[in-house]
Amino acid sequence: MMVLSILSPALQCAWGLETYKQSLITSIVFVGMMVGSTLWGSLSDKYGRKFVLVVSAAFCMYFGILSALAVTWIWLLLFRCVVGFGVSGGSQAVTLYTEILPVKARAKSIVAIEIFWVLGSAFSTILAFIVMPTMGWRWLLAFSAIPLIIFIAACFWLPESMRFNLSRGHVNAAMKTLQECADTNKKPMPLGRLIAPPKQQRRGQISDLFTKEMRRTTFLLWIIWFSNTFCYYGIVLLTTELLDIQNNDVCNAIAEGHLPDVECALDCQSLTSKNYLELLWTTAAEVPGLVIVFFSIDIIGRKWSSASMFILFTIFIGLVAVCKGRIFMIIMLFAARCFISGSFQVVFVYTPEIYPTSCRAIGLGACSSMARFGAIITPFIAQVLLKKSIYATLAIYAVVAAAASIASLLLPVETKGKQLQESPTAVS
Repeated sequence: MMVLSILSPALQCAWGLETYKQSLITSIVFVGMMVGSTLWGSLSDKYGRKFVLVVSAAFCMYFGILSALAVTWIWLLLFRCVVGFGVSGGSQAVTLYTEILPVKARAKSIVAIEIFWVLGSAFSTILAFIVMPTMGWRWLLAFSAIPLIIFIAACFWLPESMRFNLSRGHVNAAMKTLQECADTNKKPMPLGRLIAPPKQQRRGQISDLFTKEMRRTTFLLWIIWFSNTFCYYGIVLLTTELLDIQNNDVCNAIAEGHLPDVECALDCQSLTSKNYLELLWTTAAEVPGLVIVFFSIDIIGRKWSSASMFILFTIFIGLVAVCKGRIFMIIMLFAARCFISGSFQVVFVYTPEIYPTSCRAIGLGACSSMARFGAIITPFIAQVLLKKSIYATLAIYAVVAAAASIASLLLPVETKGKQLQESPTAVS
């Protein structure tokens, strides 16, 4: 997403793109993610978490490199759409991680691993700072695909989920993974035999998300996921757009209620070194969000952690409108991103916990697909509507976040301290 937020103004300058074409470059990635999320989830429940991670990463890497070779706007849209399709499979890493972790360490471990999301965003910003002024956006896209090559190679050592293997009747494979875990931790294997539950023929079915036990949870999670991506990616794009205004003119623009639209490539402004530094600072805002959730999620629970993060985001995104200077605005954006990234971590913990093994991956995938609706819409708010009305833009983000806080509190089950379930009827 950081690459997209940096790429968008660069292509506006390079190709003289109109505002809606600039926004479509971002939205098309989420169209691909929306299509891919449920499909990868279904494949993950049927063929394994590791299989999906390797294949989706290969998609992302190959078409990421092709994006760097695009000669027209249409070709770039096509390639970035397929990149989004591949990226959506990456969320199954959370499914795999959740199924391996013990209850007492599960929430904190999932939140802690998200620090690599922050490091990835910081890496993208630093890479853009080095590459963009001298080599241009094509090399930025090419270099951004390199970590995927490393990941695909590293998957040779990645274990498959024991719960998935057990649900498929592969007891020996599950035992092998457990033995490797015991050896790594220098702990003895528990006494007794590992017994597989009855093999379930129905796996990865979207209808399992709408059973009597699951339908209310599914609809509420869709609202929360939609709001999370809408607000999170919105604040990323909003930050780039506001920081692109030089000096203290940003507060004058906020006071007037709109930003100037760029009508031709000659009027565009590339990001400066100061802008990249400011982007890096706002990216660092995710770290305190992670720290807050790390401690709160096992104290006040998943539901209240999510609701409180959304409420605090609503407050600080509203304070952006009270611009008292560029530094004040950056602090408000910093705080807003801190809390919306925190809410994202909570829902990544809660979703695989609430769905049973038979439909856990497709449950996460379907939530991710619904989230992409928010991500598809948000560029037209943060990049198009922003130029017409800053106040309307900020109000929309505040209202959506407030609605998500209510949805969080209405979730029927608190998963703090609960074991993962194997079938929908066991969820209560």
